Amino acid sequence: MFRSLRVRNYLLWFIGALTSNTGTWMQRTAQDWIVLTELTDHDAAAVGITMALQLGPVLVLMPWAGLIADRVNVRKMLMFTQAAMGALAFGLGLIVMLGVAQLWHVYLFALLLGIVAAVDAPVRQTFVAELVETKDLTNAVSLNSVSFHAARMIGPAAAGLLTVAVGAGWVFMINAVTFAGTLVALSAIRVSQLRAQPRAARARGQVMAGFRYVRSKPAIIVIMIMVGIIGALGFNFEIYTLTMATIAFNQGADAFGILSSVMAIGAVTGALLSARQERPRMRTVFLASALFGVACAIAAIMPTLFTFAIALALIGFSSLVFMTTANSMVQTSVKPAMRGRVMALFMAIFVGGTPIGAPLVGWVVNQFGPRWGLGVASLAGVLAAAVCLYWLMRFKQVRVRYAKSWLPVRIGYAYDQRVRALATQEIAIIEAEAQKG
Repeated sequence: MFRSLRVRNYLLWFIGALTSNTGTWMQRTAQDWIVLTELTDHDAAAVGITMALQLGPVLVLMPWAGLIADRVNVRKMLMFTQAAMGALAFGLGLIVMLGVAQLWHVYLFALLLGIVAAVDAPVRQTFVAELVETKDLTNAVSLNSVSFHAARMIGPAAAGLLTVAVGAGWVFMINAVTFAGTLVALSAIRVSQLRAQPRAARARGQVMAGFRYVRSKPAIIVIMIMVGIIGALGFNFEIYTLTMATIAFNQGADAFGILSSVMAIGAVTGALLSARQERPRMRTVFLASALFGVACAIAAIMPTLFTFAIALALIGFSSLVFMTTANSMVQTSVKPAMRGRVMALFMAIFVGGTPIGAPLVGWVVNQFGPRWGLGVASLAGVLAAAVCLYWLMRFKQVRVRYAKSWLPVRIGYAYDQRVRALATQEIAIIEAEAQKG
């Protein structure tokens, strides 16, 4: 489960990323809180707009960001992007502490952070392949998710408590400091031990070449459609967790932080389970997306804060199994020289779907209540699972049948019975010949 941590360079990266990810989740929690409670009168749509501005640049910049990741020294580029995000966190913290922050200020910083993050994301994804051997890539991707969601478990709870105790401004300042953790880790990495990946040569039409490459891979297309559906309508965790805490259960910032951390506990569990996989499988992607839809439906009807928190853990678990397996399938099935562009498109669809989905989910919450926002997420999970099942039935000969057992619906390959029958015939022939001879 933890074999990639035996690699010194990966261990340094893991620790640095855990530090900065914790600060990032602290900032996101505090940022959503001040938008909802201090800069607006509990306007969920404003939170959605903030998320859209922070994630929207992905849609425009990711194809070029992926090409950058395929061309440049990714370690040096990561040092630049991490330093830039630290500077933006410091600037936002400064205006909040001075008491001059307005809603448009938060919108502006969210947009600038989104621009830098659009370049940072595919570079991060590509860098993992330089830290470990190919056989450990799935494990390393899963442990990256552990780092991200361990930070998600710690960060929101700490941010909720600190926001109440000292104010959101200090939370942003702490985030600015945490980026130093990643910079120190990147500086300490032994460059001689990195597994240099083939770099894309400069040529015309390389961005479009990335799109053509993805188009030639049907399995990747299906995964990206599923990720787009769930990313746009299902992964708006801040909106429905925040509004359920404040509107449905009448709680404060500390409860919001704790709920986010509880969901992260489930997410870490899912990521650790994914780390045990020898190789990612499409059936795992299908089952995880279906479970995500069911978990969101359960959360929507929970009557108390405690039972809602339990359902959130299941949401976190299923969402991480889904995303980690999908990420690993894409990373391990592409050519190294194309990895940056393909992962950029993957991240653009996943992250870029939120600018479309977050305002819509925020509007649903404003009009019908936070439980209906979870209903939208549930529908997204079920729809994504249906897309995957259709592809498996259409191109992989998978069939769904009814069986009289504790699990009435069975999903399996249509040719399994034929193969079993042929194998039985072969065995019978061999035994008959053996008796004769």
